[in-house]
Amino acid sequence: MTQNEMIKIAVEALDSKRAEDIQVLGIRDLTIIADYFIIANGNSNTQAKSLADEVEFKLKEKGITPTRVEGYQGGNWIILDYSDIVIHVFYKETRNFYTLERLWSDAEQVDVSQYLTAE
Repeated sequence: MTQNEMIKIAVEALDSKRAEDIQVLGIRDLTIIADYFIIANGNSNTQAKSLADEVEFKLKEKGITPTRVEGYQGGNWIILDYSDIVIHVFYKETRNFYTLERLWSDAEQVDVSQYLTAE
């Protein structure tokens, strides 16, 4: 499965559970950590867990499992590490505190509008 296909599945899964402010950052030229960050948030710890669960479920249907999951118990900042793609699911206030988008402001902004449902 290509990275673009994984991004599409993850973004659609997040969108289906009403994630807010879904962003995809291309970080391949900035670090060896990963090629992409997907960042989204929910309005509660419970919603953040639900968002992470949905992404993990949809990718697992395609035979892809994360190499590591961190932060699930607290639900404030859940990281799903798929090696080349790292998905950050935040509780809204935690996302506002850490502002990963600002820390990675040099990253390429990937347009995700094609994967989002119109409301």
